[in-house]
Amino acid sequence: MQAQQDAQYTQYMYNTVSVNPGYAGSRGHMSIAALYRNQWLGLDGAPETQSLNIHTPLGYRGVGLGFSVVNDKIGPTSETYFDVDFSYTIQTSFDGKLSFGLKASAHMLDIRYSELDEFEIDPQLQAQQDIRNKFSPNIGAGVYYHTDKFYVGASAPRLLETTHFDEASVSTAKERINWYMIAGYVYDLNPFLKFKPTVLGKMVQGAPLQVDLSANFMLNEKFVGGIAYRWDAAFSGMFGFRLSDEMFIGLAYDREITDLGATTFNDGSFEVIFRYDFIRNIGNLKSPRFF
Repeated sequence: MQAQQDAQYTQYMYNTVSVNPGYAGSRGHMSIAALYRNQWLGLDGAPETQSLNIHTPLGYRGVGLGFSVVNDKIGPTSETYFDVDFSYTIQTSFDGKLSFGLKASAHMLDIRYSELDEFEIDPQLQAQQDIRNKFSPNIGAGVYYHTDKFYVGASAPRLLETTHFDEASVSTAKERINWYMIAGYVYDLNPFLKFKPTVLGKMVQGAPLQVDLSANFMLNEKFVGGIAYRWDAAFSGMFGFRLSDEMFIGLAYDREITDLGATTFNDGSFEVIFRYDFIRNIGNLKSPRFF
């Protein structure tokens, strides 16, 4: 069986550092974000993801630093990533900046065979011992370019294809390289309304190409609303509210359009994100960043 491996996010545009280390420090001040995703509500053992990240520029030398924790649980397995991100930014034009990023990861894997329904009737699984905190390191890289209105990036957050079990084992898990491409543009439709289309592409061996398209509007620098489409997979609705220049909260709901979405035990996917920006010179801030 081959399937989705890395966690997916509907509100990826507010959680870019999780997939591209070049984003670290690009907001120009310290930023912290926490995200919770519950995928396929009502389905026993469905994916559940929590992430927490913080990143900041260091001085005025173009260096950015970040740290994040991602916990991803699917059925009897849970994975925790501890990531450190480093970026270096160069000025390419009056308002254009190009960042190069590196990611160092510590991966902890738990597998609880004892929780499987088939445990008592499958002699091979009966012989398997639960795995606790199996450690493996990894590295990643990314490049990220942005102006005040536009951004584009490419990355591979995990470059090492680690095999967690011997080939003779009843279970074999191998980390595949996930390649990401992200882009977006902010249009000023009028003094009160902004429009931001974005795209996220993900490619990994053994799974179909995944493309996420989204369209968000921001009204009066406060209210954000939009829709998204995950190619051949789901439609999503998004809503966000900027409580202040520093605080933002966003909600998203996905509805599957696959055969899985037609089942009575799948009530869609729910996601919430909270972000706080430590803005120092609020008086000089023309408008909050929309990405």
